[in-house]
Amino acid sequence: MQLPAKMIHSLFLVNSSGDIFLEKHWKSVVSRSVCDYFFEAQERASEPENVPPVIPTPHHYLISVLRHRIYFVAVIQSEVPPLFVIEFLHRVVDTFQDYFGVCTEAAIKDNVVVVYELLEEMLDNGFPLATESNILKELIKPPTILRTVVNTITGSTNVGEQLPTGQLSVVPWRRTGVKYTNNEAYFDVVEEIDAIIDKSGSTITAEIQGVIDACVKLTGMPDLTLSFMNPRLLDDVSFHPCVRFKRWEAERILSFIPPDGNFRLLSYHVSCQNLVAIPVYVKHNITFREGSSQGRFELTLGPKQTMGKGLEAVLISSQLPRGVLNTNLNPSQGTYNFDPVTKLLSWDVGKINPQKLPSLKGSMSLQAGASKPDENPTINIQFKIQQSALSGLKVNRLDMYGEKYKPFKGIKYMTKAGKFQVLPAGTGLGFKKIIQYKYRTKHTSLQEGLNTT
Repeated sequence: MQLPAKMIHSLFLVNSSGDIFLEKHWKSVVSRSVCDYFFEAQERASEPENVPPVIPTPHHYLISVLRHRIYFVAVIQSEVPPLFVIEFLHRVVDTFQDYFGVCTEAAIKDNVVVVYELLEEMLDNGFPLATESNILKELIKPPTILRTVVNTITGSTNVGEQLPTGQLSVVPWRRTGVKYTNNEAYFDVVEEIDAIIDKSGSTITAEIQGVIDACVKLTGMPDLTLSFMNPRLLDDVSFHPCVRFKRWEAERILSFIPPDGNFRLLSYHVSCQNLVAIPVYVKHNITFREGSSQGRFELTLGPKQTMGKGLEAVLISSQLPRGVLNTNLNPSQGTYNFDPVTKLLSWDVGKINPQKLPSLKGSMSLQAGASKPDENPTINIQFKIQQSALSGLKVNRLDMYGEKYKPFKGIKYMTKAGKFQVLPAGTGLGFKKIIQYKYRTKHTSLQEGLNTT
């Protein structure tokens, strides 16, 4: 396939208010008015993350990702692999977060000079060049208060004077001459469960998105192998470039020379509903009486299939009907808040004690003379489970070759809720099927966007 003369022409950063607060162009300047097509798609989307990732326009393609409430919108003038562009945009966000600690509008504005220097090095004539954090940190020094003051006084920049050693190596993601007093390698297995549950507790749809993040600080040029007790669980796997893919295909073992510092080793997807254990159950009863100015709210939740691990940081939220004026609820633990303007009820439960299940009960005040609300609210749940991976994925062992010292090694597991919803009572089977269809096609929206191009 012949690549176009330029892949990415321009990059626009759009905040949650719809304002373009930063733009970068490579060679030719593309007018901001091209983002009007993006704003139109944003208005049509029911939620911020539902904006199509690929938007065709008469003369351009707009490819975007949403991270940290910021849209990164790339402008393309000819057909290129959209996933290639999306991956590059994620690399840009990860680089900003690595350099500045957080990737927010304020952090980007405070370090705007470094941002432009990074974008200039990461993209050469519209094509990705240096996207590894180790290489970039040798090219452009991370900002510090002292360096900022010195640069302001002397007029110098953060750009280094020497070419990074890793750029000329067959292992471009790792710099040479790395030395540590304490050699350590830590891996975090983090899974996020998305699920829709009906009131009876039956699972309508459920899936797990997982990642393995690594923090490797090892001297020299170590060669690592990471094996799993049940690697067949991993589906739809995406690897860091350091992983030797042929060995994974043959032996289901991760073999790699790691980057120095923090990086994402792989991400995976578990979509088989039978393999996804639902870790929490909810019993709720929300009733409104005809002709009455009062309603009843009762909700109880507890752990389910957590393999002996506790549910932490539990947060319940629900969008109550517009006719609800106020609430008078009594939580058995934690605190609750009701916003009479947005009608959003939130209950910060905290950690659940299986011996004493938390409950939230009380009454709701309705508008006098108003008809009975015909809408039953959906319950949204957030939670975390430490030292547990719901998919059952377990690391078997981590071995190191090529170096003689013995490093410290550690594995940590965590499960957290993504979009976890409990449907209200009275939801018909047809409506459940529609939700299930929309939920499943959410992850194919990218492909739909590609088909339009």
